Amino acid sequence: MNISYKWLKEYVDFDLTAQQVADALTSTGLEVDALEEVQSIKGGLKGLYVGKVLTCEAHPNSDHLHVTTVDLGKGEPSQIVCGAPNVAAGQKVIVADLGCVLYDGDKEFVIKKSKLRGVESNGMICAEDEIGVGTSHDGIIVLPEDAVVGTPAAEYYNLESDWLIEVDITANRADGLSHWGVARDLYAWLKSNGYETKMHRPDCSKFTVDNHNLPIEVKIENTEACKRYACVSISDCEVKESPDWLKNKLNTIGLRPINNIVDITNYVMMAYGQPLHTFDADMVKGHQIVVKTMPEGTPFQTLDGEEHKLSDRDLAICNAEEPMCIAGVFGGKGSGTYETTKNVVLESAYFHPTWIRKSARRHGLSTDASFRFERGVDPNGTIYALQQAAILCKELAGGKVSMEIVDVYPEKMENAVVDLSYQYVHDLVGKEIPTDKIKAICESLEMKVLEETAEGLKLEIPAYRVDVTRPCDVVEDILRIYGYNNVEIPTQLKSSLVIKGDEDQKHKLANIVSEQLVGEGFNEILNNSLTKGAYYEGRNAYAAENCVKIMNPLSTDLNVMRQTLLFGGLESVQHNVNRKRANLRFFEFGNVYTFDPEKANLDDPMQAYKEQYHAALWITGKRVEGSWAHANEESSFYELSAYVENILRRIGVKPGMIVRKKSENDIFSAGLTIENRGGKKLIEMGIITKKLLKQFGLDAPVFYAELNWTALMKVIKKNEVLYTEVPKFPAVSRDLALLVDNSVEFAQIEQIARATEKKLLKKVELFDVYEGDKLPAGKKSYAVNFILQDEEKTMGDKQIEAIMNKLIAQLKKQLNAELR
Repeated sequence: MNISYKWLKEYVDFDLTAQQVADALTSTGLEVDALEEVQSIKGGLKGLYVGKVLTCEAHPNSDHLHVTTVDLGKGEPSQIVCGAPNVAAGQKVIVADLGCVLYDGDKEFVIKKSKLRGVESNGMICAEDEIGVGTSHDGIIVLPEDAVVGTPAAEYYNLESDWLIEVDITANRADGLSHWGVARDLYAWLKSNGYETKMHRPDCSKFTVDNHNLPIEVKIENTEACKRYACVSISDCEVKESPDWLKNKLNTIGLRPINNIVDITNYVMMAYGQPLHTFDADMVKGHQIVVKTMPEGTPFQTLDGEEHKLSDRDLAICNAEEPMCIAGVFGGKGSGTYETTKNVVLESAYFHPTWIRKSARRHGLSTDASFRFERGVDPNGTIYALQQAAILCKELAGGKVSMEIVDVYPEKMENAVVDLSYQYVHDLVGKEIPTDKIKAICESLEMKVLEETAEGLKLEIPAYRVDVTRPCDVVEDILRIYGYNNVEIPTQLKSSLVIKGDEDQKHKLANIVSEQLVGEGFNEILNNSLTKGAYYEGRNAYAAENCVKIMNPLSTDLNVMRQTLLFGGLESVQHNVNRKRANLRFFEFGNVYTFDPEKANLDDPMQAYKEQYHAALWITGKRVEGSWAHANEESSFYELSAYVENILRRIGVKPGMIVRKKSENDIFSAGLTIENRGGKKLIEMGIITKKLLKQFGLDAPVFYAELNWTALMKVIKKNEVLYTEVPKFPAVSRDLALLVDNSVEFAQIEQIARATEKKLLKKVELFDVYEGDKLPAGKKSYAVNFILQDEEKTMGDKQIEAIMNKLIAQLKKQLNAELR
């Protein structure tokens, strides 16, 4: 929310500097993000002066240019070539001197000495739109004869600088979305800190009804979505450019002036927080406004020309025949204000925030009006804003109020009432604030004291404070005005002992593994749990039907909860690769979410949803690059596998606890799955498919592993290891060269070996694979190393041979393996 320092001073009296105001607002919870000195006209008209055209002659080499001499009050006149048709000797004009910077939107250009058709030009005689004081480009600006030559243009146009205060408004502080709203908080702060101050805003005594020539009938059919609707008609308006004071106010806070009628509605909204909408009264068919919903799929074209299909949950403002706008969100084409408009209808309403928020998200529309309506406006400010707008329409457009204000308010919205105990305030704040101070702050925030006792206050909360409904909310308001810095830090720390549980162990191990990965050269990333639903379309492993969908997504890029950490990491990889950082090692810990349609149950809705904690690793680029001691080496799946094995070893997962299988996940071109003995999937890792990488614009292979941290914690839950002594007795190594079918995987060999000898077999490793013409067709050779160890004694040859024979027998029986 952009706040003008000068505009703010119109509503509350103070002598603070702009910086002091910013500090005060931040202390009240309206955090100031930026403070900037601005001019209502970009550039502040620097380098522009009043000049007098002394001579004006036709250009010798052009039929439309003129060669002039202009007195700028600096001694020698300047020769300037001008192409305006209305330039003439004797005129007072605005001149851009050499070095002056002019702006065209975001573009800027400097006035330099130049030659036009062979004639030297030392400046520029300006039109209104070229310097930002108007929109006309019909010719140069011609000033009155009494304009003083040499006067800076900023001084001639009374252009003064202002301060733009950029306030970050949190979602609960809808009351701060206007200058009047910010002034209320500043007033309370000033009062609390002993400053002499008053609040004031224009009254509505100038509002009068001139005639009853343009009556408009109003009917609310949907009273849930529209709590209050008011309108008034203004006839005989002249739609034209706004006066300078209004344009300057809007320009200062970053709004582009359009015409006097539209500018009035924007001014009232930014001044008092009540969005207004203006209809061309002649386009309100039947002179009737009906607030209702339309049938599902009703076509509707907005002011920007976009086609929309209305939902039966979109509130529409309709005339007797058709919808004119999506209530609180966007106007319809043909119902707005145009240069030909003569009669207008001003609308001021209170719409239910949820209805407006859902409509805005449904149609992908976000406006200043919807931003306020969906947070909650002041239902009691509806008529004031309407009257102020009507008064301005009469003053700036010459209109006449042509009906009594119609105010349809079926059920009055009651203000919240809160019982506040002084002791509760002291306990929550941690300090005893004087009771008279508490009462004074509440009253300065326009909370009405209904009852007062020695124990506390009964307060009526103003309707515009939609976030204050409980005693704790009132205490928060008291504290932010009193000042958080005025509450001393306690000298005692009170704590309670808790028993360390599974959750603590989970996060402890996650931190240990994080430190390990950082030591191995990884960088931790953190991505949004909300992601793009399109990532899951057409997938088998992470099907779109298993996504947890967001009911009111901020955008299509954030419309589902993530099922996997993969896609957020690929976005991070893409971001870095695009910035010439190709050698990457990332890891992330975070929650993933799934929905199982088959478990959907109306009696227990949460049964179909699952949330789990996962860890993930991404590797891409070169493992070694630019080293004098080592040749460049590409990253590989085996490198990723080693990192995963290190993690398993660190958290205490023993080889016998897990089973390795080929991954069927369609995100991998080749992959590996690690399960527990019961078949529960613990880890999936592999090489990301080229098709998926292409979606992210990546060329280099990406190796990815995702660990189900929740499931891994269950595997090691009962596996408490304090320490393990170094074995006293030697291990025995035996190698086997096995001839097996091409379809046999090493994981099968390992699984059979561990099932055959559970106690003494410590390690099974594959150290060579051979496939060639020297082997029978359909066969390959695995060279496998087996490590045997008895921790209580030295193993004898007979014992070793017995174990190896048993292993060979089982491999032959189950895999048809042969010794080479």
